[in-house]
Amino acid sequence: MKGSYEVVVKNRRIQYKFTINRNITILKGDSATGKTTLIEMIHEFQQNQESSGISLSCKKPCVVLDSNNWQLILQNTKESIVFIDEGNPFVTSKDFADAVKNSTNYYVIATRNNLFNLPYSIQEVYGIKNTSGNKYQETKRLYSTLYNLYSNKIRIKPKLVIVEDAKSGFEFFDFVCKRFSIPCISAKSKSKIYKVAMESKEDDILIIADGASFGPEMEEILSLKKAINIGIYLPESFEWLILKSDLLKKNEISEILENPSAYIESAEHFSWETFFTSLLVKESKNTYLEYKKSKLNPNYLQDKDFKKIFGLFADLFDVKN
Repeated sequence: MKGSYEVVVKNRRIQYKFTINRNITILKGDSATGKTTLIEMIHEFQQNQESSGISLSCKKPCVVLDSNNWQLILQNTKESIVFIDEGNPFVTSKDFADAVKNSTNYYVIATRNNLFNLPYSIQEVYGIKNTSGNKYQETKRLYSTLYNLYSNKIRIKPKLVIVEDAKSGFEFFDFVCKRFSIPCISAKSKSKIYKVAMESKEDDILIIADGASFGPEMEEILSLKKAINIGIYLPESFEWLILKSDLLKKNEISEILENPSAYIESAEHFSWETFFTSLLVKESKNTYLEYKKSKLNPNYLQDKDFKKIFGLFADLFDVKN
């Protein structure tokens, strides 16, 4: 499944209206914010349709999945938006992650846990915001929308840069850091960034990682603020940065980046970062910018081309392009 889908669920007391953009969406927040109410309403509509007093509008079927026979149900669910309430232990399992990986469905999961088996984006972790109806229109309904919990950029002047990547991405960011005499180290994986930061003796640390799959790690990384002054830069991926810089000068790439969900098939790409890598490899093939993830093409470090990529995040180093 690909594309973005607006979901509107309402009864006489409350309305939820939001858009699902990727294969995995996470709902977080404290009790009584409305996560369970949303999923209960969808389940009630699923069981009783209009007689439930609930209306549900979406271009794709919306279904609720619980612990009872979840694997069998998923095997028979295609091209749907699957909602899962918190308290279902299977969402932390590798079996569930494997089911999501090759699925044509989208998943909306309410949870207070960080689901490390699922590579969800920091852009798709939401809280629920509630607003009252217009009192002058005597509207009593509560209106609920989603808001992003995380930012992809926190700016500091770094004394150390920690990069998730160990290959092409690290080579590029290391090149940047050497220009400003800032140490740059690779954590070699996103799961090791926290440990590397805690073991560092520096207090001003910039963390760079792939935002497209960094959602599970975000809460832990933000907790570093209690001990360290940290900044973050979480683009979709390093490959996305290159595509965004317009080095390849292709209109079709710009069109894709304006609305990636319209092009990314969930059954083929567990995370958007793999799509952007495939796209860059394909579009740069047989050009002087031919891209390989394992080793950075030195042409990306030539002054003119380097500046186009660096210009997308130069403010993080407190300098002008």
